[in-house]
Amino acid sequence: MLNVAFQMDPIEHVDIDADSSFRLAEEAQKRGHSLFVYTPNQLVFDEGTVTATGRAVTVQREKGNHVKFGPFETRPLSSFDVVWLRQDPPFDMGYITTTHLLELVHPETLVVNDPFWVRNFPEKLLVLRFPDLTPPTTIARDLDALKAFRERHGDVIIKPLYGNGGAGVFRLQPGDGNLASLHELFSGINREPLIAQKFLPDVSQGDKRIILVDGEPVGAINRVPAAGETRSNMHVGGRPEKIGLTEREREICAAIGPTLRDNGQIFVGIDVIGGWLTEINVTSPTGIQELERFDGLNIAALVWEAIEAKR
Repeated sequence: MLNVAFQMDPIEHVDIDADSSFRLAEEAQKRGHSLFVYTPNQLVFDEGTVTATGRAVTVQREKGNHVKFGPFETRPLSSFDVVWLRQDPPFDMGYITTTHLLELVHPETLVVNDPFWVRNFPEKLLVLRFPDLTPPTTIARDLDALKAFRERHGDVIIKPLYGNGGAGVFRLQPGDGNLASLHELFSGINREPLIAQKFLPDVSQGDKRIILVDGEPVGAINRVPAAGETRSNMHVGGRPEKIGLTEREREICAAIGPTLRDNGQIFVGIDVIGGWLTEINVTSPTGIQELERFDGLNIAALVWEAIEAKR
């Protein structure tokens, strides 16, 4: 039996039919592991010890009654065999700080995914290591640089570099005069660069989420945008569909898999549109439950088998 802690957003509020953290907890419990949950703001470094104040839990697949809590207690993270880093982005300084604290207990306590490389592998930046696999991309805060990129490619997507969930994603088609206004808007919010990519028309056929476990692809779902929508994220109306992997997608997985495996990224979701890699999601990837329903596989068990082999 493993003692397992989940660092995550409040488990009592998750959608048990969609949330990957819930599914991972459910499978862990089935395998005899004990569960403890805490939120990121309950993580503390105190005189050399990293602790978390949280509660032991049991989970069950019953809507409105899916979790039962024990009393609050404060425990050193070193008392756990595994800690899951599963809070949702934004990938801000609060998120980054938790990776530094978790790094102090890893690998004696196995943190999944490895917090050092989660911090250094942001979703939209890790893909830059694989330029042959990605669509034309620029990262810049300078407006002239963004304008030059748009002049070269005409139809582009522009979005926050550290955004998530499809928030702040804009398509600028030829003739759209909003680039300067969007740049002004984003520049007033933070000091981060923007990322722009050539628009891929194949997104109308779907944005494929491929799940990799310890560097190996285990399946995919296709997320089709709603009518009139550029974004395919399911919480903004994207429709999940059953789909397999193409030869090109297997080549992409083979190219990036060793980097993920060698750097402790056990559970990863990548996004592929029309054979082009657009994101590598290592912070809090989703898609386990949809893939299990479509393919009849126990993806959560594959994840736990990979973890148990390391423990």
